[in-house]
Amino acid sequence: MAIHIIGMPMNHGADKNGANLGPDKFRELDIMDSLRDMGYEVCDLGNIEVTEVTDEQIHRCDSKLKYYDVVIDANTKLAFKTYESISSGNFPLVLGGDHSLGMGSIAGVSKQFTNVGVVWIDAHGDMNTYETTLTGNIHGMPLAASMGKGPDKLVNLFEHRIKVKEENVVHIAGRDLDPGEIELLHNSKVNAYTMDRVRKLGLDRIIEESIDYLRDRVDAIHVSFDIDSIDSNYVPGTGTPVRDGLTVEEAQKLLNAFASSGMMVSLDFVELNPLLDNEDETAKISMQLLKGIFANYNTHINNQLLLG
Repeated sequence: MAIHIIGMPMNHGADKNGANLGPDKFRELDIMDSLRDMGYEVCDLGNIEVTEVTDEQIHRCDSKLKYYDVVIDANTKLAFKTYESISSGNFPLVLGGDHSLGMGSIAGVSKQFTNVGVVWIDAHGDMNTYETTLTGNIHGMPLAASMGKGPDKLVNLFEHRIKVKEENVVHIAGRDLDPGEIELLHNSKVNAYTMDRVRKLGLDRIIEESIDYLRDRVDAIHVSFDIDSIDSNYVPGTGTPVRDGLTVEEAQKLLNAFASSGMMVSLDFVELNPLLDNEDETAKISMQLLKGIFANYNTHINNQLLLG
């Protein structure tokens, strides 16, 4: 098994420049060498090609959703690349880029694991639809689309099917949800742990419940991590920061737990915006988190080998 790095230099889903620079910032900070030093085989599959458009073309394909055609095209390419990676027995690590990329990565992974579970760690719901979006930014819609809610071209991206059952989704760290997202969430089977619940129940219980819940229901887990799940006091370099989130230590503990669960088969790491960062503060925290994830994933692999 190799770790396949897939860059998604996408900022059109967020309509804010900078997230598109995230993948190359990770490369600049030697993500490949860091993973190789842990004993992994690593292959950089490069960046997904994202169509260049001008700001004046923001609504060229839809009067409400921004850069509709660009986001669909790039995510379709990402779905193919992710499926190609995971179907050959490798681990796709998708580096963003804004969170609209979750549509493409989940579409690719769920072709290989049809009963996939998704852990979405994010300050935002990302469960808006065409009717409920307040901004027209598609990075607020990928989880809903993956669950079959939203515009046909988003729902049926890559393949004409629902990508993940809503009861197979765990959402963690939400604290900035739009009214339409709250309604969708209340009427769904998504297992949601808002920050209020995290503080009430404690992170250890959240981790235990989430892993136990998914272990009984799914064949594999795709983790989609947004850096804004962390409190904005710690991570200035992200496009939509929100206060009262996870600490860096809590985020590491959460990610490490899924990495060592034996079920995680793929990972998104999104919304690093180097243009908003302060002397690479957020980028370095992101690297720290990734190193922790794969240190724990490596431990899991080594334990499997020892067990035969």
